[in-house]
Formats: sequence, C-alpha cells, structure tokens
Amino acid sequence: MKKDGKVDVSRPYKLAHQTLCIRAVNLEKKSLIGYVELVIRPLRQDLKRVKINSKQCRIYHVSINDQHEAKFLYNDPTLEICQGDAKQRNLDYFQHCHFSAMSAVDPDNGNGEITVRLPPEMYLNIAELRPFRLCIEFSLENPKGGLHFVVPDLPGPAHEKAAHAFTAGLHNSSRLWFPCLDTYSEPCTWKIEVTVDNELTAVTCGDLIEVISTPDKKRKTFHYFLSIPTSAPNIGLAVGPFEIYVDPNMHEVTHFCLPHLTEILKHTTNYIHQAFEFYEELLSSRYPYTCYKHVFVDEAYEESTSYATMSVLSTNLLHSNRIIDQTISTRTVLAEAVAKQFFGTFIAMQTWSDAWLPLGISGYLCGLFIKKTFGNNEYRFRISKYLKDVQEYENRVGGIVLDPTKRDSNHHFSIKSPHTVSPRYMEAFRSKCFLVIRMLEQRIGEQLLIQVFNKLVALATTGAAQKVEANTWGNLLLSTSSFLKIISTVTGKEITPFLELWVSQSGCARFFGNFVFNRKRNVVELELKQDLGAKGALKYVGPLTVTIQELDGSFNHNFKIEENKTKFDITCHSKCRRLGCLTPLWAIYRNKKKKIPLMTGEEVDMDLSAMDADSPVLWLRVDPDMSLLSHVTWEQPDYMWQYQLRYERDIVAQREAIRALENYPTAGTRRALTDILEDEHCFYRIRMEAAHCLAKVANSMVGVWAGPPAMMTIFRKMFGSHSCPAIIRQNTFSNFQNYFLLKTIPNAMALLRNIHTICPPEVFKFIMELFKYNDNSRNKFSDNYYRAALVEAAAQTVTPAITLMTTPGQGPSADNLSAETKQILEEITRYLNLEKLLPCYRHTVTVSCLSAIRTLQKFGHLPSEVEFFKSYAKHGVFRDIRLAAIDAIVDFIKTESRPEDMYWILSLVETDPDLYVRHYALRQLVLNPPFRRMETSALHTEGLVERLWKMMNCTFSYDSRLRCDAADVYFTLYGRTRPSCLPIPDNMVVLSLKDRKNKMNPAFVPDEMEEMFEDEDEEERMEEGDSSQVDTEVDIDVTDIGGEESSSLKRKSPPSADQPAVLTIGSVPETCPEGIFNEDSVSLSKKLKLKMPMEFPMESQATVSPKASGTQEVTVTKTPITPSSATSAYAAEFLKFVGVKQEHPAPEPQLSVTMDTSSRLSEGSSSPTTTNMTSGRESSVPLSFAGLLPPSSSTSDMSSVTDSKAHKAKKKKKKNKHKHKHKHKHERPEKDLLERIREGSMYSSENSPSVTQTNLSSPEFEI
Repeated sequence: MKKDGKVDVSRPYKLAHQTLCIRAVNLEKKSLIGYVELVIRPLRQDLKRVKINSKQCRIYHVSINDQHEAKFLYNDPTLEICQGDAKQRNLDYFQHCHFSAMSAVDPDNGNGEITVRLPPEMYLNIAELRPFRLCIEFSLENPKGGLHFVVPDLPGPAHEKAAHAFTAGLHNSSRLWFPCLDTYSEPCTWKIEVTVDNELTAVTCGDLIEVISTPDKKRKTFHYFLSIPTSAPNIGLAVGPFEIYVDPNMHEVTHFCLPHLTEILKHTTNYIHQAFEFYEELLSSRYPYTCYKHVFVDEAYEESTSYATMSVLSTNLLHSNRIIDQTISTRTVLAEAVAKQFFGTFIAMQTWSDAWLPLGISGYLCGLFIKKTFGNNEYRFRISKYLKDVQEYENRVGGIVLDPTKRDSNHHFSIKSPHTVSPRYMEAFRSKCFLVIRMLEQRIGEQLLIQVFNKLVALATTGAAQKVEANTWGNLLLSTSSFLKIISTVTGKEITPFLELWVSQSGCARFFGNFVFNRKRNVVELELKQDLGAKGALKYVGPLTVTIQELDGSFNHNFKIEENKTKFDITCHSKCRRLGCLTPLWAIYRNKKKKIPLMTGEEVDMDLSAMDADSPVLWLRVDPDMSLLSHVTWEQPDYMWQYQLRYERDIVAQREAIRALENYPTAGTRRALTDILEDEHCFYRIRMEAAHCLAKVANSMVGVWAGPPAMMTIFRKMFGSHSCPAIIRQNTFSNFQNYFLLKTIPNAMALLRNIHTICPPEVFKFIMELFKYNDNSRNKFSDNYYRAALVEAAAQTVTPAITLMTTPGQGPSADNLSAETKQILEEITRYLNLEKLLPCYRHTVTVSCLSAIRTLQKFGHLPSEVEFFKSYAKHGVFRDIRLAAIDAIVDFIKTESRPEDMYWILSLVETDPDLYVRHYALRQLVLNPPFRRMETSALHTEGLVERLWKMMNCTFSYDSRLRCDAADVYFTLYGRTRPSCLPIPDNMVVLSLKDRKNKMNPAFVPDEMEEMFEDEDEEERMEEGDSSQVDTEVDIDVTDIGGEESSSLKRKSPPSADQPAVLTIGSVPETCPEGIFNEDSVSLSKKLKLKMPMEFPMESQATVSPKASGTQEVTVTKTPITPSSATSAYAAEFLKFVGVKQEHPAPEPQLSVTMDTSSRLSEGSSSPTTTNMTSGRESSVPLSFAGLLPPSSSTSDMSSVTDSKAHKAKKKKKKNKHKHKHKHKHERPEKDLLERIREGSMYSSENSPSVTQTNLSSPEFEI
C-alpha cells in the first residue's frame, strides 16, 4: 500500500483472508454466537502483537493456528470519553478527549481494542514471515449498535411476526458485531457462514455457494464466498423471514423483502436493470461483482446502506404503481446504491481523509443517471439545491474541509475521524463532495473525467484478480494522491491548485456585484466585490464567467479575479447601436420584427417596452454554469429579472429571478409570475416556486391589489369544471405537472393575507370547498399526498387568535372557537378517523393532521396539550407519524419550557428501539432548540447539563451518530464554554488546549503501560521485585482466597498514596451475564495476575467492606481453557443457542474481591445495562374534534431529573513533600467521605457503579 510515495508501516502485517462463521442467531434474545479466523501475513520478523477491533462482543478464546492459546488485552477508551476529570463540562475538552479516544483504537494508526500477544512458539514462523491463522471465538448479546434487531412485541415465533436483524451503522462499524480490522485500508477475501433457523434466510456479501440443512431439518447454514478483496466496513448481514424475488430483467440481481410486500417490491425495482446498464456503458466496464442483492428492512438506520454485493434499504422506499411522489426519491436512492457498488465498496477510500472521492464520484454518477432518467432540468435543480445547502451550512455553522490531513476545522468536533463528525456536517459534506467532482468535470471535461473513472475501475479489476502476494490489492483503494496521479496520466492536466483550493480548504466565494451601462463608450461597467468577513467565506483567485444577454444574443465573458474588489469593462455586441441615434433600440427591433436569439439558439419575440431605451442589455448573470462554490448577490433592475424569468431557459437562472422578484412587488412582477405559472412548457418546479413567490408579492401589494385573490382564477381555469368553474373536476393525475401544481397552488393561496393580516374569507372558503368536492373514485393514482396538502393548506390559513378572557386562567374551548377554526377541526378529525379505518400510503394524511393540530395550538385556538402527541410518538406507531409527533413535542418544549417534557424526549432518545427516531429527536433539538446559549430559560439547569454530558460521554458509546448528535445539542444550548448554570468549584483547574497542557485521557493505553507483552524474562525480573517498578502486581490463587489475607499475595514495593490502581482480570469482561461460564472450568486451579498501578491507598487485605458508597465489587471468574472442549463456556453457550439441554452440576459459590475504586472509576464507567422497554402500539385518536379540547388541561408530574455525575479530581503530590496546608487523606480517614461530598464527587448509590459490573475501558483484562 502506497500513499504519497511512502510505504505504510504503521501496521506490520497484512490481512490475506478472513472467515466469519456465525453458528447461531437468536432473534428473540437478540444475540448471536460464532468465531472469526484471520489469515495474517507478517511484514516484520519481530512481530509479537496483533491489534484487532472489537466492541461490545464477548471474547471467549483466542488461538493461533488452532494449536496455541494466545493472551490478549482488551481496552476500549471510547466507552467513556472524559474519565479523569469530574468538573470539565466544555466541548473543547470533550472534543480533545473524544478524538484521542478514537485515535487510540484507530486501526489506521496501528491500534485496536484488542491486543493479542503472539505465543513464543510462533516466533520462528514469524521470523520466516510465514502466514498464520488467528482464531477468535465471540458472542454478541443485545447489541446497542452495529447490528439492529427488529422484534415486534407480538405473540408467536419470530418468523411469524417478521422479526429480523441487519447491520446498521456508519463508517467503520463492523467492529460492533464481529472482531475484525475495521479499516478500509485492509481489503481481503472472505468466507462467510451463517446458520439460522429453517424458516429464516441469511443474506450477506459474496456469492451464495450452497445451503446445507442440519439432519433434523430445523436449521440451515448459508455458505457465501467473496473472491474480490473487500474491507471489513463493507461487510453486511441481514437475517429474517424474507421473501425472495429474482429480477426478471437481470438474473444477477435478487431482491429480498419482508412478508406480504412482494407485489410492491416488483414495481419498485422494475427499473433497476436500467441503472446497471447505464453505469456499465458509461464506465465501459462490467459490474465488478457477480451478484447484487437488495434487502428491504424495517427501522432502517439510513434509507440506504451499501455493502459489497448488497444494499440494505428502508421498507418505506417501497411503493405501488399508484404512488407518484415517492417514485422520484426511491429511484434516486436505488440508483445511488448501485453507483456505490462501483465507487464505495469495490473501490473504497484508503483513509478517512480520502472519503470525499468515493462519495463524490458515486454521487456524480448517480446525477448523470438522474439527468438521463428525469431530464437535465431535474439534474440542474439538484445541483442548485446542493449548492444552496453547502452555502447555508458554511455561512451559518462553519467550513467544510474535504481533506482534513493538512488542517482541521474550527468546529466543536474533530473532522479527522468518522466517529467524531457531526451528522449535520456529514450531510453537507456529501453535497460538497458531489459539487467538487462536478466542478472537476467542468475543469477537465466530461469525457476525460469518465476516462479517469474507467482507468480506476480497470486497474482495480486487474488488481483484484491477483493474489495477495502480488501486492496489487492497493489498486482497490482510492486516495487523493493516487487520484491526482491518475488524472495527470490520463489527461495530462495538473489539478493540484484546484484541489488545494476546494478540497484542502473550506468556504465558499461570496460575490456582491452590480453594473452600469456607459452609453458613450457602449460598454457595461461591471463591479464585483468579495465579502471576506462573512462566516465561511473563501478568498477566490481565478477565472470567472459572466454571461450578458443582449439584443443581438447571449455572450460569455471570462475574467480573472485577483483582488477583493474588481472592475471590468465589457463591450456590447449590438451592431445597430450608433452614437447620436435618437430612436430607442427596442423600437428598432420592434419595427424590424426581429427576434431575440437566446443562449440555446432559440429565437423568441420579446416585449421590450419595459427596458431602458439606451441599453442593449436584457440581463446579466455571474457564473451561470455553477462552476464555483459561490454565493452571488447581484443587483439589476426589476425588469431585467422579469425578462430573465420569462425568457431564460436555464432553471437555475429562473430560480435566481424568482428569489430576486420577491423584493419587487410591482404589477410587472405579478404579470411575469402569472405567465410562468400558466406556461405549460416551463419546468414544474419553477412553476411551484413561482406560486409561492406570487403569494408573497400579493401580500406586499395588498393595498393596491385589484381583482380576485392571486392564483384563484388560474386554479379554476386549470382544474375547475367546464360548466361550473367553482367546483373542481374529478381527480385525474395523468399529467404529472398539473398534479404537482394541484398540490402547490392551494398551499400558496393559504399564505395570502388581507389588509387585516388574516386569510381572506373567499380564499378560506375556496380551500374548504376543495375538501368537499375532492373525488378520486376514477383516478388510477392515489390522492393521499393531495389530501395531505389540503390539510397543510387549511393549517396555513390560521392566524393568531384574539380571545377575550372572562375568567382568569380560562383557555380555548369548543364554545368560543371561531367558525373557521371549527371547520378546520372537523376536517382534521374526519381525516384522522378515516386514517384509522383506511390508512393511506405512509400515513401522510395523519402526519399533516398532527402538524395542523400543533399549528392551532401555537396560535391559541387549542389548548397546549402535549400528551396527545406523546401517544403518537410511542414505539410501535409508524415511523413517519412518530417523527411528526416529535416535531410537535420539540416545538411545545420551546414554547412552554416545561422540564418534564424535556426529560421525556431525552428518555425517548436514550431508550427507544428505533435508532433513527433517536437521531431525529436530537436533530430537532438542534434545529429548534428550547433555548440558546446566553438565554434565560426554566430548562437551563444543572440537571439538564449533566444528563446531556452523560449521554455524549458514555451512554451512546456504541453509536457514534447519536453521540455526535448529543454533542450538537450541547453546543447549541451552551456553546463551547462551561455552562453558566454550573457552579464553579474552588479547586477547578482550567485546561488550556491551545498550549497543549491537557491531561491524558485515562482510558488511553500508551505503549509504556503494555508491559504485559514484554518478554518472559522481563516478567520474571519484575516478579523478583524492582525498586523502579511503578505497577504493583499481585498473584492471586483464586482457590485460596478467603476472608483472611492470602499468603500468595506479593508486593514488590510499598505503593504511594496517589498511585493509580488498575485491576486486570481474566479475558472476559465483568459484564458477562450469569451462566456463561461452565462450572467445570471453575474447579481447575489457575492463577490470575492482578496488575494494579495504584491510584489510591491499598489496604493490607484483599477484601474491603462494601458498605461505603464508593466501593465496587469485582467478581473474579474463571475463563474457559479451550474453546473446543465440551466443558468450555463457548460450547455451553453454543448449546444454549442450539437448544440442547445440559445437566449442570450445582454451581460453586464464586469468590469475589471488593476494592475501593471510587478514585479510579466514575459512575459512568460501569458497562451500560440494557433497559427493557414495552411500548404501546396503539395511538389514541379522537372520535370528535371536541376530544382535542379537554375541559381542564392537567400537567403531568415532573419527571425525575437524572442525578448529575462527576469524577473525583485528585492532585498529584510530590514524593518527598510532607508539609501541606491540608493533611493527607490517609491521615484522617474519618473525614474522607465528608471532603468528597463537599468536592461534589459523591452521589447516591443509584448513580454509583454497579457492584457486579466493571467498565471495560478502565481495568485492562488479561488472561
């Protein structure tokens, strides 16, 4: 593997092949058991350690070549980010610790959670650089990330209630469900075996070789083989009672869906072969794999997640042939999933800093497919939307750096790791990746760029066919340096300045410009300024294109931008212009009846009476092709914007004109927008935007508006009956443009306001009649989206209520509601009840009804009652309904500021089974926060700070997206600094991160601490006793531990009072549930080495009274000796999965060692426990709108605030100093508890570490 001309030596071995064998999957218990076998080729003769990634897996046994047992160390600093300091609550400190923890287990840095020490018997083989097999047996129970189980709360076996499981997570999440090298830079071949129940189907990466059933026909094993080298993050799995459908147009493609969804699956995927054909023809290369699988699942982590030869997609993407709106988005998602098979899984990123390449290239290829399928207008509309999203993010939040190797950003998170990046940042990051690749296309040409992609695919295909010894698998990895070299080879062009500007830097160019026509010189004097003071601004130096539409045609002018303020003179091309001519140019053209040529070559007739008589310029555009990441604020007269809207054929120019005309409420603007709205040849999205713009213009012209309300005449002309235009015709959605206008115009009209700032009565009556006369009986398409749009329009007619309160505390009731509000409530109630009986596609009408009810509450027409929305937000309700209810609850929290509601939404975030719902709730708290920093609020309390800090510090240790979401919420509410509601402790030490004077994360294990991997002779010298020894090692014979001090306890040197204490026990974390170990293994006498770098005074006895609240009980349990023996814990667990009954002897009482670990472990350092949650599946819907108006609103009791946690701060004392202002703690033990309470480090036993659990990141477990 080469990068920047240097060989990567951070990992002294190569991965040649990996076998993943899952012997049993239990959907009911949400668990699996199996083993992995890695074939490793040493690159150095002195290799003694191998580091593997694994999180939340229980490791039973590690062996080499099935002969030698290997010792291993488990250390995961990401379980708790900030461990050493209890008083730091600022995001800069968290960001530093977060990035340090992720770097400590980053495989690209040669690190991992598990460090395996190779036995001495293997040294000779390694010296000869011969490959060896590393086998790890593991199990996974109730995972909190990586592998998601969907088990409906219904009676019956798992397959009958459609229970299933699938991989779920962002980049580098494979470590969450099986041990591996979780990096894109280590591709290898794979053999995957999955054993499931006979009624289930296992889908994973590679070709299905065979399916073998067990003799009892109760189980079957699926054998897959992936011959193309693939990295572990691109390995996925799905298990469930799937229905299988082979694509009739392309037999290599197979689709899987949950029961009873096959019919809509067929319609949804009937075009997918066109995407394959398009990409293969475009790249002049065949699809790199021999098969492809679509798996549609419920509660998907994202809409689409791509793995090698398969994609896991959301069931919500499926639709029938009666649905119109979902078709465009579904086809876009599926097409991008296919594109990621070429660039994303087959050709993957080399490191995280190269992620912009596969993301951008796959997005670019998908854009070309959209351009072919939906047209050029849709393609340019997407480009314009992405460009606006990137501009807004960089202007409001901060810069986006595609390649963070040279510089970091100024965000509250680090962009150098996929696990520390904000999800909101990632969305803008993907958009910018696509835009940069498209900008590169304009720089070197589309054909040359396609040749570059073709060259990359050809090299990867050739390299994948070779064996690992050929060292050609590096061609399957794409880096910025290799991409630059390929472009130079294929095109001969140098794009280094381009990459340094748009890839290595952040920001968008921000231009402000205007122009004046000089009549004497017949030139346009153009002035451009760059705003460098705005947030996210980039100083641009380079070429810029300006397009001028004149009477004689459209002309492009290229300029060189070198300074912040630049002036240009552009000579006009109008040939009929001469000095002294008194006849206006527009009159000359009108008299000659000459048409105006446009950029497209089309000639059109124009009414030039509105233009300046002395100027031949019709309009002017800056950067028309969007070849820069720029935001242009352009000034020109309103008639030029009107001409641009009417006659410019580029939809991006039309969008710019519509946004500009909002500021020009004139009769000419009204006519221009009306003409666009009625023009059937105009792109439908432009007509939709024109409708909303016309509503804003009409509101600004309310005093001088003449005639019927805006758009009413147009609507009745397009959709009214011929005999009675006031009555709408029966629905016929065969014309898709008219269908989208049918939904949009009522919404735009609902925004109209009269001089009293209320909706005009005729407009309200018009919308209510649309409810009344809606008839879809003869329409072949569903009208659910249209009915949802009508509910939204009715809600938008609502204005704030003016109510006379006769009694103090009296709120809205059914008696004092206005007639308009009653009509809206009746329609909402009718639709909600109808949805109960006949639910529509994706419950779109219910979603709109919930949003409308919240609007009525905000404007004072209904009492603010949040319990109504909580019933819809419970688990078991359809996801879209839950998201709409969460929107209402978050908005309610912002307006009412009730702590119990805030804690309710946080409880949902912590415990809800649907991971996307958790993510969405946190995202809404960011977009619609209950308060912002420096604002006064009843929610601005210490309890909320501690709960959010705990969420991002340790609660979401297995889901980086949720952890970063929580950090975003924390930043939105409190900023980077310490929240002002927290008390400032007396002995607080503020760490200066700029001066690099921060303390090391206690969870990080440097090389100095890994003394367990030194040679045997060094360990023997350590046992003899060395005065310079820092750690205190204790050999405990667990068969002899009793109430008295064991005679086998050895101590080499007396520990100081402030030395850290680390307890290393066995190979299995203490969080193992009971019954996982076989009792036979306990009877064997074996010594466990307890390695204790002392951090607190160690008592003379091994057992300390557990009555103190700061104590933690650690159970010393035996680990299995060999996994293959019939008495091993692994075999026992496997038999439990299979269902074979065993007779177990009476369990022997386990012996325990109880030690005071309050100074080493924090409350959050104990392994998180699983919370079982039963959710109601039915949401209550009122049978009448009076149900929305309770006679008296009762507020629920305030939910208990989670106690805040803190770590105990300790000072390092010098060895020979004895005179202090305060005494040592061991000199006055009776006051120790009181002092700790004053310091704020002691809490109730509810928040103390569990007495039977130990954090996996604090003690290092060693066999």
